[in-house]
Amino acid sequence: MHADDGYFIGSDIFARDIWTEVPLDWEDPDGETIRVFARELVAAERRTEELPLLVHLQGGPGGKGTRPLGRSGWLDAALRRFRLVIPDQRGTGRSTPLSGRDFATLPAEEAARRLALHRADAIVRDLEAIRASHYGGRQWWTIGQSYGGFLTLHYLSVAPEAIVASAVTGGLIGLEADASEVYRRTFPRMLAKNRAFRAHAPHLADRVARIADLLAAEDVRLPDGDRLTVRRFQTLGFGFGMSPGYDRVHWTLDEAFVDAAETRLSDTFLETVGETTGFATGPLYAALQESIYGPGPAAWAAEAERATHPEFAEGARPLHFTGEAVFPWMFAEIRALRGFRAGVELLAEREWPIALYDPDRLARNEVPVEAAVYLDDMYVDAGLSLETAERVAGLHAWVTNAYEHDGVHQEGVAERLFASLERRVGGTPGAR
Repeated sequence: MHADDGYFIGSDIFARDIWTEVPLDWEDPDGETIRVFARELVAAERRTEELPLLVHLQGGPGGKGTRPLGRSGWLDAALRRFRLVIPDQRGTGRSTPLSGRDFATLPAEEAARRLALHRADAIVRDLEAIRASHYGGRQWWTIGQSYGGFLTLHYLSVAPEAIVASAVTGGLIGLEADASEVYRRTFPRMLAKNRAFRAHAPHLADRVARIADLLAAEDVRLPDGDRLTVRRFQTLGFGFGMSPGYDRVHWTLDEAFVDAAETRLSDTFLETVGETTGFATGPLYAALQESIYGPGPAAWAAEAERATHPEFAEGARPLHFTGEAVFPWMFAEIRALRGFRAGVELLAEREWPIALYDPDRLARNEVPVEAAVYLDDMYVDAGLSLETAERVAGLHAWVTNAYEHDGVHQEGVAERLFASLERRVGGTPGAR
């Protein structure tokens, strides 16, 4: 099957590109269209076989599909069983990508409307179009990481007949939790992650303070011309909930200064911080961050919650880094986000209807679901995850504190979920 119309990734993965034209607005099927891209992957030695399908629901929001560099972790576990479909969510990667330039000249109303057309309901309808157009409507398995778990719950609410079984990693959200509730629960965990970072690298505490003092006193510019402020510096903590997060910040700070007195920031540091905090390769992640929890208005929930925690003040010492949170100032101060400002501000102010989850249908769910819940997850509150697990029929939760939010990339996590699902559906998919 599809043996001759693709290409190799390395020597052991065979790929082909899939394009699907879909409406920008699914409620206006005769209106403007966009193209959605997906990449199909299969183990090279099995590329002619008829294998079951697995679709990857990428994290995000505004996340493009995985670009594999080899077979490891969840990808190896998947390729030993499935023909894998990895879409780029609409607006990202190669799926009619959006940038601030596309929005800079739009009226706020139109900008907000177009952003709202890139949420979970449209993404799942895109998946259904891919399934119908390229796979004859065959059922497929799903694996959803982080926001991909949100998509899974929506998928199970609107089209469970499409799915054989679902694996979810770090992505069970509260069915009625809004952005304010999420940040009320996760800001304390951000504080805990900061304490853990200082314990991990105590020798950097004074250096962090010196950097913050310098940024407060001087107009320091990043390579793209943006000013590096203290609050932008604090967003380096975005990755503290990932397994390599502390070490990435450690090594960024390691080369912060060029002089022994630590008074001049290095070009290496400025380049790294600019790239890490600039959202240039994923602006929709920031633009849609608070819109994923429901129709809103989100009302800048993270900013409101931050104000209740003086530990995160720019003048506080020790300086605390913020986690997965988007703040209104970003859309004025970060080059890649400025064009989205008017639309995002209107998204935050008004309600934008979306039916995300159907609690009654989920309570009657018949699709087997296996979910990894990370007890210390900085991004998705484990308490909300366990509440949801109780409300979705057929969902088994594996609760563990052995992994961070990116545990799916560690050996054994996806394998455990797939093996559990195999026992439940009867037989190993794709087994020889």
